[in-house]
Amino acid sequence: MNAIPKQTGADQAAIRHFHVNVPEAKLTDLRRRINATAWPDKDPIDAAAPGVKLADMQRLANYWTTDYNWRGIERRLNALPNFITAIDGLDFHFIHVRSKHENALPLIVTHGWPGSIVEQLKLIGPLTDPTAYGGSAADAFHVVIPSMAGYGFSGKPASPGWDTTRMARAWAVLMERLGYSRYVAQGGDWGSFVTEQMAAQAPQGLLGIHLNLQSAVPTEIFYALGSGKPPPGLEPDETRAFERLANFFANSLSYAQQMASHPHALYGLGDSPVGLAAWILDNDLWSPALRTRILNGQDGGLTRDDVLDNITLYWLTNTAISAAGLYRENKLPFFAPMGIELPVAVSVFPDEIYQLPLSWARRAYPKLVHYNKAAEGGHYAAWEQPGILTSEIRTAFRTLRA
Repeated sequence: MNAIPKQTGADQAAIRHFHVNVPEAKLTDLRRRINATAWPDKDPIDAAAPGVKLADMQRLANYWTTDYNWRGIERRLNALPNFITAIDGLDFHFIHVRSKHENALPLIVTHGWPGSIVEQLKLIGPLTDPTAYGGSAADAFHVVIPSMAGYGFSGKPASPGWDTTRMARAWAVLMERLGYSRYVAQGGDWGSFVTEQMAAQAPQGLLGIHLNLQSAVPTEIFYALGSGKPPPGLEPDETRAFERLANFFANSLSYAQQMASHPHALYGLGDSPVGLAAWILDNDLWSPALRTRILNGQDGGLTRDDVLDNITLYWLTNTAISAAGLYRENKLPFFAPMGIELPVAVSVFPDEIYQLPLSWARRAYPKLVHYNKAAEGGHYAAWEQPGILTSEIRTAFRTLRA
């Protein structure tokens, strides 16, 4: 990667071009470390225990060192306009692709953990050039995709405070700096927190937001989750959502608790590429069936190269620890409404953590402009089902373009 020069004084608002150029020595070292992995003799005794199975992980490691080519994603990134700018004392990397279509609507899209800008690359073409992908010029967007603080090519915070609320303020500064006086925002995973915080702050120019993970769990539901017993009188879709959420809080948050409470125990993620890959895959591809298909090179909406592009970006930028820091910085409850008064559009994916019922969406978002249940897709919709998410984004913001 090119070194990121520090900015001072009048230079603070400058926007600099950025080019990805990983030294070959780093890629050689990556392969050496993968080949030197000290594998366990066998999987844990409990075959049903969660995690990436040893045989799957070994097959992926072999592919990583023999067939995977980082230069492919490097070329894809460098074919796009990449930039660095300093906001509130921290350097932020972002991709900024302007549409050729007149009256395109500016859109800022935010990734999550353990994701990166790699997740959103499949959205850029269809959103900026809809006529080339079966859409209408009236649905065109100028697309801005930043890397969150401590992620990818953005700077690593040197002091506490870079939570989703602060990043939301930074994104508003970024959009203003790019000259956009009217724009919309989209996000999933942590990106949904940043996007919702933007809407709660309601900076001048933000017209509305679209979410594929929503903070909209009613108070009485939220407080009942710990007991695992749903409040009486729920509709069937509300009961299903409650059960999914209760299971998530009871069984699926150990990774977040570890990163939030014991960040200094995670040095192995920065040392072992295979350790990092297993940690990310276990918390990224939640469906064991999907994970097995991908790691065996079968069609599953994602490919081995897709997941390795993301994992290798973490490795090469040494951001396993700095990205995990967001879990310690976060002071917001998961999924609780944030008091948003701006227009909100919601897309509900069947394999998401929970499927937001329409009744809950209406309570949390008084200006709900779009609600739809997608036919397929999960937590990382931009990555898994970019066509569906593109269609949802187009539909969501049509009423806000006037």
